[in-house]
Amino acid sequence: MEYGTIEREIHIDATPEVVYEVITKPEYIAAWWGFDLQVAASAGATGRMTRTRRDGSGTLVVPLSVVEAEAPRRFAFRWAHPDGQPATPDNSFLVTFHLAPSGEGTVLRLTEAGFREVGWEAARLEAYHRDHSAGWDEHLGALGAYAAGLVRA
Repeated sequence: MEYGTIEREIHIDATPEVVYEVITKPEYIAAWWGFDLQVAASAGATGRMTRTRRDGSGTLVVPLSVVEAEAPRRFAFRWAHPDGQPATPDNSFLVTFHLAPSGEGTVLRLTEAGFREVGWEAARLEAYHRDHSAGWDEHLGALGAYAAGLVRA
């Protein structure tokens, strides 16, 4: 395995407009991803996401920079770069959500790229890739269920 890019695709029973809001609005992100988001959903905006560490040892703070915000089709951000440094292809991961209408719902295609570009040794690269892969599997399911629930409510 190359550990370069994570790709996932899911169908969501909600329109692209609803799904776009669910992936960009702080109150929705907290519900399906568990992070408190402090950033505007506009290209060039910078901010951070925070949540309690899974082991309870304090707060995880993840800086992020919005790269693209094209409602309701595409949203992309760079994250996990060193705090206090601007996000670049050499120090961060690029997460892109592509949204396409599909019948009454949306096909969401997620890519997360940049694992090899950060220059980590093989064991660390593999561990982060595996962790992020498992995380997206969990959180995309929650995102889909949450967005569909908003429509049914």
